[in-house]
Amino acid sequence: MDEHAVVVAARRTPIGTAGHAFRSLTPDRLAAPVIEAVARDVAPLGVPVDDVVLGNCTGPGGNLARVCALAAGMGHEVPGVTVDRQCGSGLAAILLAAQAVRCGEADLVVAGGVESASTAPLRAHRRREGEPAVPYERAPFAPEGHPDPDMGPAAEALAAARGVTRERQDAYACRSHARALAAREAGRFAREIVPIGGRVDDQRPRVLRPASLARLPAAFVPGGTVTAGNSSPVSDGAAAVAIVPERLRAAAGLPGLRLLAGAVAGCDPALPGWGPVPAVRRVLRRAGADLERVAAVEIVEAFAAQVLAVTDALGLDPLGADSERVCADGGALALGHPWGASGAVVVTRLFSRLAGAPPGTLGLAAVAVGGGLGIAALFEVV
Repeated sequence: MDEHAVVVAARRTPIGTAGHAFRSLTPDRLAAPVIEAVARDVAPLGVPVDDVVLGNCTGPGGNLARVCALAAGMGHEVPGVTVDRQCGSGLAAILLAAQAVRCGEADLVVAGGVESASTAPLRAHRRREGEPAVPYERAPFAPEGHPDPDMGPAAEALAAARGVTRERQDAYACRSHARALAAREAGRFAREIVPIGGRVDDQRPRVLRPASLARLPAAFVPGGTVTAGNSSPVSDGAAAVAIVPERLRAAAGLPGLRLLAGAVAGCDPALPGWGPVPAVRRVLRRAGADLERVAAVEIVEAFAAQVLAVTDALGLDPLGADSERVCADGGALALGHPWGASGAVVVTRLFSRLAGAPPGTLGLAAVAVGGGLGIAALFEVV
C-alpha cells in the first residue's frame, strides 16, 4: 500500500553568480555540505539514508549524486542517482525520491540538485566520422527539424506571443530584488542556507531602480523587451530535501510538507517557458485542488517575461493581488538560477515559507524546462 511521502527538512547553499563567489567550487563541494546538513536535520528519525537523488545539467558526469553522497560522508552503502531534466532536474529528483518512499522502497531519501556553471566541462562533438571534434555551448534540447531556441530568444518570443510588456517585466524584476533584500534583512533565508566558504548570503540581490532598468538594451533580440535586468543570471548553487513516509515523520514529530501530486507536461519547444501552464493544470487536477486554495507559489524566475506569461495564463497577479502568494521573498531573478538546483531551491523556499502554517495549507512549485517541458508539484502542510 502506498504511503504518503513528506519533505521534513530542506536546505540550500547561498547562490553565487557564475564566475564569482563559487567560481572554483566543483559540484560535489557545493552539494556535499547541503546533504550533510539535511542528514543532521533528520537525525532524530534514527534511520539511515537509503539513497541520494540529485539533478544536474552541465556537470562532469560519472553519477554526480554518488560522488556527492560519498563527499558528504554518507558511507559506502548509500548509493546515488543523477537526474537530467534540465532546469527541472532538481524538482524531478524530488519527485523520483518521493515515488520510492511512497511505494515502500525507501524510508529516507535525500533529493535535490546542484549546478556549478563555473566549473562545467567544455563539451565537443564530431558531426562526421574522421572530422575533428568542435566545441559547442550546449546540448540540443530538440532534434533537427524541431524548434530549438536558446532560452533568451525563447523568452522574447513568449513575451511577444502573450503580450507581456517591457514595463511589466522591469517592474517584476524590481519586485523580485526588493523582496529578496527584505527577506534577507528579516532573516527569512538564514534557516535554510548552509554557509559555503564563509559565505552566508546570496550574492546577487541588489537595489534596482526602474529608471536604470528602463535604460538597458534588449539582450537577445534587437528592439526586444527581454534585458539583462529582467533575466536571471547563470549561477552556482545546490539545494536538497529529506523525504520520508508520513509514519516516520509523525513518530518523530517533525514539521513536514506532504507531496499531494507531481506532474510533467510537454509544450511547443519554440516556447519552452510556457511549460509550467500545462504542468500546473495537470497537477491540480491530479490532486483535486483549486489554485485559489494554494497559499504559496514558487516558480523558477528564469525570465520576468516567462513568469508573467505563466501567471497571466493561470489567473495569478504577482504584481497586484497575488503579491504575497507568488515568490513572496523574491526568486531566481534576484537570487540566481543554478539550473540543476533551481527546482529544489523552490521546494526549499516553500518549506521555509510554510513552516508553522496551519495543517492543510497548500504550496505549489513549478519550473519551465528547455525543449518545451514544464514540471510542477503540489504540497500540503502536515
